[in-house]
Amino acid sequence: MKQLNKVKIGVIGLGYVGLPLAVAYSSKYPTIGFDLKQSRVDELNRYYDNTGESSEAELKQSIEHNGLTLSCEETVLDNCNVYIVTVPTPIDACNVPDLRPLYSASRTIGKHISKGDIVIYESTTFPTCTRNYCAPLIEQESGLTFNQDFYCGYSPERINPADPTNKLLNIKKITSGSTPEVALFVDNLYNSILLNGTHKAPSMEVAELAKAIENAQRDTNIAFINEIAVLCNAIGIDTQDVIEAAGSKWNFHKYQPGLVGGHCISVDPYYIQYIAESYGITTQVINAARRTNNAMADFVATNVIKMLAQNNKPVTGSKVLVMGCTFKENCPDIRNSKVFDIIHILQKYNVDISILDPHAINSQLPKELQPLHVTSLRSKDSVGKKEELMRYDAILICVKHQLFLKDFEESNILADCSAPLIYDLKHLLNEYKGEINDVVRSKSLTL
Repeated sequence: MKQLNKVKIGVIGLGYVGLPLAVAYSSKYPTIGFDLKQSRVDELNRYYDNTGESSEAELKQSIEHNGLTLSCEETVLDNCNVYIVTVPTPIDACNVPDLRPLYSASRTIGKHISKGDIVIYESTTFPTCTRNYCAPLIEQESGLTFNQDFYCGYSPERINPADPTNKLLNIKKITSGSTPEVALFVDNLYNSILLNGTHKAPSMEVAELAKAIENAQRDTNIAFINEIAVLCNAIGIDTQDVIEAAGSKWNFHKYQPGLVGGHCISVDPYYIQYIAESYGITTQVINAARRTNNAMADFVATNVIKMLAQNNKPVTGSKVLVMGCTFKENCPDIRNSKVFDIIHILQKYNVDISILDPHAINSQLPKELQPLHVTSLRSKDSVGKKEELMRYDAILICVKHQLFLKDFEESNILADCSAPLIYDLKHLLNEYKGEINDVVRSKSLTL
């Protein structure tokens, strides 16, 4: 088995997962980062990461001092002997796993792999995928035999975008390998950079399913509390009051209602569904959770329409400011953001939508929404911010960006009884330190 001091790593995919991994490994081993997007490689070589996961200083240190090479040229992979795959694993329009990036990465590796090399997959997938789907593609492309000439491992990513605490080096990682010897090598490789160690799973299939259920469990818990939020709305009581009351019991878990998007929680359950169906199993709880969470955008949009009508605002032509369009707070990632679903529904009612998001990258928004992206609020003084916010009939707070709290505090619009209607999905205003006029409070909604 390969010795750690002879390792040369090639990371395939330089997004939220791959880049921090390449940066971390470059401090210990010769490391190559490969990505298909020339624009992505160019900006990284200028020490800029638009995901915010790696700082300018980290990139400069890795490239200039640690010898990290970032490239779009496949030939840089020729001399690697450990390949780590971190490409996206999305779903298609029918919620079926889209494995094309994974297959493409496997074929690419097959063109450059040599006898004795190891391929480690980090991309989220379903159990048996690495062994039964990816390894055969490498075999076809390389002419080598799996578990004889080359080997595989699986160590699922646990990157949490915009989380300053749970970073790559601080989390515990699951590791596994296609043979016991390879499993030990993979475990040692990750332990050489991690601060909190690893959990060595008994097989790649265990590791694959463990990753998927981490997010499916969270999806299910949020779906439950979303159902409770819908019920509270119907009864006319505050969801947060109910959660706080129930939370007084020692074993109650305080999940929050909301939109479930992003590239993990709203995607991974479909990978479990997919493999379960191949065994003739219907994942009833997982399926129900997905239906519940997918329905929340329609529920929110309907409540916005009702809020406007009940306050004598003509729905057609009403000006609504959507605050936040990324899938989570304080990060630029818009993948699978359910905020766009709300916007599309409101547009069918001819609501005049503006979007404010200080983190989202305008060029990455759906083309039909790019003209709606508002950025001027960031540069205004407090008087200007108030004037800008007062232009709207309603404000829909979809994402809990901390800069939004600053906007409300600086503009002081919540003390003005003529302030817009507010639908606070994320309970951002619970953290507001200023005065909220009773009239404004009576017109506001929460999820």
